[in-house]
Amino acid sequence: MKGIWGRYLEVDLTNGEIVEREIPERWYELHLGGRGIAARLLLELVPPKADPLGPENVLIFATGPLQGTGVAGAGRHVVAAKSPKTNSISDSYAGGYFAHELGRSGYDGILLRGVAPRPVYLLLYDGKVELHEAGDLWGKTTAEVDEELRRRYPGAHVACIGPAGEKLVIQACVIHDKTRAAGRPGLGAVMGAKRLKAVVVSGHREKEVADRDAFLRARAEFARSLMEDAATVRFGELGTARGLTWLSEMGILPTENFREGVFDEAEKIGGERMAETILVDRDTCAGCPVHCKRVVRTEFHGRAVEPQYGGPEYETLAAFGSLCKCADLSAIALANQLCNAYGLDTISVGVAIAALMEASERGLIEERIPWGNPDTVVAWVERIANREGLGDEIAAGIECWAERVGADFVVTIKGVEVPMHEPRGKVGLGISYAVSPRGATHLEGMHDTMLEGDAPTPELGVTRGIDRFALEGKSLLVKLYEDLRSFTNSLIMCIFVTRETGPNYNYPQIRKILRHVTGMELGPWDMLQVGERNFNLLRLYSGLAGYRREHDRLPKRLHGPLPRGQSAGRPIPEREFQEEIEAYYRLRGWDERGPTSEKLRDLNLEELVRYREQHGEGR
Repeated sequence: MKGIWGRYLEVDLTNGEIVEREIPERWYELHLGGRGIAARLLLELVPPKADPLGPENVLIFATGPLQGTGVAGAGRHVVAAKSPKTNSISDSYAGGYFAHELGRSGYDGILLRGVAPRPVYLLLYDGKVELHEAGDLWGKTTAEVDEELRRRYPGAHVACIGPAGEKLVIQACVIHDKTRAAGRPGLGAVMGAKRLKAVVVSGHREKEVADRDAFLRARAEFARSLMEDAATVRFGELGTARGLTWLSEMGILPTENFREGVFDEAEKIGGERMAETILVDRDTCAGCPVHCKRVVRTEFHGRAVEPQYGGPEYETLAAFGSLCKCADLSAIALANQLCNAYGLDTISVGVAIAALMEASERGLIEERIPWGNPDTVVAWVERIANREGLGDEIAAGIECWAERVGADFVVTIKGVEVPMHEPRGKVGLGISYAVSPRGATHLEGMHDTMLEGDAPTPELGVTRGIDRFALEGKSLLVKLYEDLRSFTNSLIMCIFVTRETGPNYNYPQIRKILRHVTGMELGPWDMLQVGERNFNLLRLYSGLAGYRREHDRLPKRLHGPLPRGQSAGRPIPEREFQEEIEAYYRLRGWDERGPTSEKLRDLNLEELVRYREQHGEGR
């Protein structure tokens, strides 16, 4: 198979040993790359009972066959490990330029084991692979680390943690190029536990592809088709922030800790207002012509918000904005900058602050934390990052705090905070939230709104639109689009350049590019089977770690009706919801622990049947 190097760089941080790990050819044929190879390695290497913050955990930076080739949308990579939130393996994706460098480094990924005796960074530069002491970088913000390491190693790109990761804050993430976060599962805390401050990569090796001339034509055609699409051009202008106001109009903008779906001041923090006020530039990822990333400049109470930290995207605007009832765009931009500097996931922190606001309102905590106060939002980002006072307890895990104070309104699934997409107006997405082995994730499942009207996917057998509120029969569509997204995450492609529905559906184009790179000919069914196979790896491990069918549920609040707006008065009935999950399990070929032995064999993963037998009922 072309388009791959066939090996990972393996680093034992405990003793400093660095070796090459050959990846079996068959693994690439089965899993392609990205999330598939990363999950397969973690399944092999990390015991189900391993402490996520202990030496047995393994941290992986992985690419797929398209990284390093300049394909639009392929400027992404995956970071994966056993998550301290879910206690199961999880993956997180980030854009920028780090993936392009790693894709040209001579390795398909980096595998990091053990715990360094003192802070270090890993250097992969000019053909050298070395561990260097990082005591002088420990305690510094991500921008300070990035700038210093790029001064030392011109042309390199940096993945690093900030002070939050060093302090093992469970909401900590890994920051790339100062602005791109591998967030959600708490992998910054994993990196901090390993005393690994940064990974520095520069790659100059060109991948061998199956048909270079055909690939170059297909790559150019794909980029051209994106920029001929008016919707893509508009998306580049406003970025993900464009959706905030219309989600409020639809009644599904998470507001006031998910008590509401309408934010009356949404227009003050939406993409249009940002473009008119604080937006100063648009950034992009390697090879992508869309330029969708926000870059802002402003100030809040004398504190500068600088372009080097980018700017808030939709999830951040909603998490610090509508969810906390904050309508101050400059305060949200500062909170975003602080999260990037400290190395924090904005969704996780926003959900935590909203929960604290409601707990304060209900008298469950002594501190007064008022709704909508912009100073409060900013202050609590710093308190969590620095583990100050109550912020220390929140940094150890919001679910433990909620159990202690009786906060039954905390909106998490399997330890992961629910993102800024309201399932009471996207019922199929609610199923994905509940069943995901990664906990609540919006980048894996189906968004019901994408199938409304005349936007089906005939190649995959979806020939008519659907009602976003309908529950019956959604399990089939949820599985279908989860498998498609899992294939996308195995390549690794950005979902904002893929078109999963409608007349601009572009997976045939993507498969053509893949064929010219790897030589592999994949049809629609082959594509979905790759995605399904890799999705099942995560569920297999979660079953070994102790998750059962009974854990697939939504928080209580998300079953109740929204009070107003276009999605009001439509609760998700719990009994029918669970019946649809039962149907989903049957379609997946799962028992209460995940994929059965028969299912694993159907997916050509017969060698993994032994895990179910060896580990029995898990923990």
